Amino acid sequence: MDLQDFSAELLYFDLQTSAAIKQRLQLAAEHYADGGAEAYLQQAYAEEQLNLSVLVALYRFQYYQHRHAEALHTADLAMNVAAESIGVPGHWRQLTPDHLAHGLSKSYTMVRFYLMALKGAGYLNMRLGELAEGVEMLNKVIELDSNDRLGAKVLLRSIGPTEVK
Repeated sequence: MDLQDFSAELLYFDLQTSAAIKQRLQLAAEHYADGGAEAYLQQAYAEEQLNLSVLVALYRFQYYQHRHAEALHTADLAMNVAAESIGVPGHWRQLTPDHLAHGLSKSYTMVRFYLMALKGAGYLNMRLGELAEGVEMLNKVIELDSNDRLGAKVLLRSIGPTEVK
């Protein structure tokens, strides 16, 4: 499977989002520099905890604020939402190529989103000193992305000698 070769499907940010949530996300973007973004992001999250646009915005905010433990939690929430939408197991360790094939029948772009979130979570685990967990997550991405289109092998090799499949 080539994760760069996908048809024109809706992406997470193309999914239906209420005007109120769009406004909060816009205000968060406008107030990032002055320190006011988080309040708008938290309001959006309180209203729509399963909205991937909200989760991605919150994740990015936390990541760029170097709040990696919070960003990891948010990445996990996003993976759970994506997993449910494509009908695959809720925990990444349970995901097999057969599950991925099933997910692809529902949404190619959501499978790609899930794997990108898993790659990001693997990186965050490594930043937090949880090397074994991070390596395991990146190896799961590698197992499911045979052509390494998402770049998990490069990321894994950048940290030094590890098990790369």
